[in-house]
Amino acid sequence: MTSLLVIIVLVLLAVALWQLTKIFDLTQVGASSDDSQVASDNDNNVQGYVMFGFLAFIYIFTIYGLLKWGGLVLHTPASEHGLLVDNLMNITWVLIFVVQFITQGLLYWFSFKNRGHKDRKALFFADSNKLEAIWSIIPSVVLACLILYGLYAWNNIMFVDKDEDVVEIELYAQQFKWTARYAGQDNVLGKANVRLIEGVNTLGVDMSDPNAQDDIVVTELHIPKGKKVHFKMRSQDVLHSAYFPHFRAQMNCVPGMVTEFAFVPTYTTAEYRELPFMVEKVANINKLRAEKSTELVAKGGTALDPYTFDYLLLCNKICGASHYNMQMKVVVDTPEDYKKWLSEKTTLAQDIKAAKAAEKPAEGAAPTTDSTAKVIDTVKAVIDTVKATVAKVAIK
Repeated sequence: MTSLLVIIVLVLLAVALWQLTKIFDLTQVGASSDDSQVASDNDNNVQGYVMFGFLAFIYIFTIYGLLKWGGLVLHTPASEHGLLVDNLMNITWVLIFVVQFITQGLLYWFSFKNRGHKDRKALFFADSNKLEAIWSIIPSVVLACLILYGLYAWNNIMFVDKDEDVVEIELYAQQFKWTARYAGQDNVLGKANVRLIEGVNTLGVDMSDPNAQDDIVVTELHIPKGKKVHFKMRSQDVLHSAYFPHFRAQMNCVPGMVTEFAFVPTYTTAEYRELPFMVEKVANINKLRAEKSTELVAKGGTALDPYTFDYLLLCNKICGASHYNMQMKVVVDTPEDYKKWLSEKTTLAQDIKAAKAAEKPAEGAAPTTDSTAKVIDTVKAVIDTVKATVAKVAIK
């Protein structure tokens, strides 16, 4: 009902505005006006100054945005290749801002300088080989340099030597969670197929594969500092994107295929928390949370917990309703702590064996109280049904 009333009000408002324009046109009858629809010198001057005003707005808003939100960008990278990615990004930003500043200034200056005038005639020429060469060659050279540098960075990031000692981990994406599978002692991931998903084996690992016997499945990702980690990524349902913002790593997870990415962590979680910029950032966040908590408590709500920094694995593709909440905690440990953590985890084969053992009732064991109660209830129901049937027959 409210929506209908809003629509009616909008329609009536539109009709009222239309009637006002008609009244305004009637008031102009008999007044001298220029109906030639050709811009006068005054019109051109006004348009020229308006364009300068818009140019000033662009420059002022750009500078304001840099000062206001510039500190929200990612800071120190936590991977070896992160510096290369940041360098490429910074070069791109500088080029964009320089070109934007120059071209916008020239565009509006020439528009103002050559604005229409009754005593001025525009110069027309069909083409200019010199101009064509300038605005074709310069952008081509700049873009070629950027692309070549980007390819160099990409090849350095993506190259993984077959003989290199790496940690093999599979990232499994599904709406709306991440699961990690470690290759175990042999450092070789077992085969997997979604058709094999059953019970505890939520990743569809082929347990007939000898390499799968020591695979470890977890929901919190731990990786060692200073050692290359080679990720292989799968998706169970839709297109996802594994995004490690602090490690400057991202790769799509595509259903039906395996994608990969590798990087070397350079800061443990504890070390990154102690970086000056992160200490300041966390303090600022907790200040805001404390202010919000005061409001919530005053309204009878629960105070917010203090924020603690953690690396995160996020999904960077809109994959459904809970896409925003698809994340996994990532912990970078020292090599010693990583080995200790991994040694405490049970293998997938052990988990499957334990699950099957739990499903089988003990041989010769007496029925449980619940089972006995169910049998008694069933017998009572049968007796009641028989009694009711006999009573009906007797009445007839």
